[in-house]
Amino acid sequence: MFELNNILRENIKKLVPYSSARDEYKGKEGVFLDANENSFGAPLSIDSKYCEGMNRYPDPLQLDVKRKLSKIKGLPVQNIFLGNGSDEAIDILFRAFCDPQKDNVIICPPTYGMYEVSANINDVNVIKVPLLPESFQLDEIRILKAINENTKIIFICCPNNPTGNGVSQNTIKILLEKFKGVVVIDEAYINFASYRSLIPELLNYPNLVILQTLSKAWGLAGLRVGMAFASEVIIDVFNKIKPPYNINIVSQKIVLEALENVQQVNEWIKKIVEDREKLILEISKLSFVRKVYKSEANFILVKVDDANALYNYLTLNQIVIRDRSRVTLCEGCLRITIGTTEENVLVLEKLIKF
Repeated sequence: MFELNNILRENIKKLVPYSSARDEYKGKEGVFLDANENSFGAPLSIDSKYCEGMNRYPDPLQLDVKRKLSKIKGLPVQNIFLGNGSDEAIDILFRAFCDPQKDNVIICPPTYGMYEVSANINDVNVIKVPLLPESFQLDEIRILKAINENTKIIFICCPNNPTGNGVSQNTIKILLEKFKGVVVIDEAYINFASYRSLIPELLNYPNLVILQTLSKAWGLAGLRVGMAFASEVIIDVFNKIKPPYNINIVSQKIVLEALENVQQVNEWIKKIVEDREKLILEISKLSFVRKVYKSEANFILVKVDDANALYNYLTLNQIVIRDRSRVTLCEGCLRITIGTTEENVLVLEKLIKF
């Protein structure tokens, strides 16, 4: 059975978090002389609604944004964390649960590279259990065998990057039931998938953490705003560790405005998925293409005869894709993001000429 205190680092249990001025006073009206801000304002010539209140510190818990997300996700505010991209949430997971040079985490390559990078930064050991070849599914038996007394986290990317496929939710549930640590499901690409998020399962599994982002379907990659969903006690740990003002005031305002346009985002998602399937069909016809893998994301993984030559050719034609040919199980593969309809037509034209 999962017990949070059994895997939480001792220094985190004892940590007294920084208390900011905005933590102590929750109101929005008044004469603010508590945070040593410049009451004259900011020296900006930009006439923009986003610049109002720039001289004040932002809400450290981003409650307005979380209330809006709560309605969209069907999840209470206390189960939501906002970070400087999903990468901040990943880093916090290591700092909360993993003792450096002692504990380990499990990752399943090929997968998102920041899990391993963040582990290395935090001096935490990484156990690699590769996905099954071709199907890119989790190797459930090997994962369970790899777990030891110092294993604190299992990272699973679903849909997976760079392969684009979904991962068996039954396998994920087995791991959640049998593993006494935290299982992190990275759903950065869930908006493009044909299946639903695992968010409803938070009620059933106290060791489940789900990561999502506003960088992909919501088109806000430049803002760097990521989300983590988990039990209230785990979110409390996140808030205890994070910097006091980790999401700036402009980002909060822009996110609030963007979240009013769910219909626009849904239309984009529908178009991207339609274009993805068209691109898969057309690219599969090319003689130098060995395989185009099924995708549940906003990109496709393509295995070709000469990945290096094709990558260089496209780069010379100012089409920038991602060479994944040196990644485990992705030999000979390139990753192509689904762009606008015009961009997709252009890349297909160049591929045909190649």
